[in-house]
Amino acid sequence: MNGIMREFVLFSRLGKTDAHWKNLHDAGRLDIVYECAVASLFLSHAIRKDVIFHAILNGPPNPPLHLKIDGETLHDVRTDQQTWTQILKKVLSRKHHPGISVSKTSFEALIRIKAQTAPIYVLEEGGKDINQIQLGQNPVFVLGDHVGLPKKVENFALRFGQKVSLGKQPYLAATCITILNYILDRKQSADKS
Repeated sequence: MNGIMREFVLFSRLGKTDAHWKNLHDAGRLDIVYECAVASLFLSHAIRKDVIFHAILNGPPNPPLHLKIDGETLHDVRTDQQTWTQILKKVLSRKHHPGISVSKTSFEALIRIKAQTAPIYVLEEGGKDINQIQLGQNPVFVLGDHVGLPKKVENFALRFGQKVSLGKQPYLAATCITILNYILDRKQSADKS
């Protein structure tokens, strides 16, 4: 694997933790999980091998559930919503899909594990401008869903990391991931030249 490994952790307040739903939107906004996964992992006609996307689903019936998607081993996917509806239904039914795993790991446990080996950055409009910090090796970015991170969750993550901002505009979570990938791609290119 070349270059900077990067990870994204999405805290989904309501994401359903079973497969009993008709569409992603009504499944506790799993559409946001889908959009963030695609923004994290896909280039035009390619999968980013250096990215791991995590979603912590906190919706009914059995939260929390840790959905991990590893770009290195992910295959049999496309970027359309119908494909991801089928994939998410499959893995939430505890069936296997290459590159995707599901566990009972909580947000707090995941952050504790990641903080042992990687810098943690919590995205928040009021954080330090990302252009003014030196991003550490193999960064882990923590984001909230459409409602944002609950204060308690944000405070926990900040015990292990720092608050960073992409500016004063409140972007969609998937847009934040796209911007972060762009920044890291540029940094990687500059480091190579």
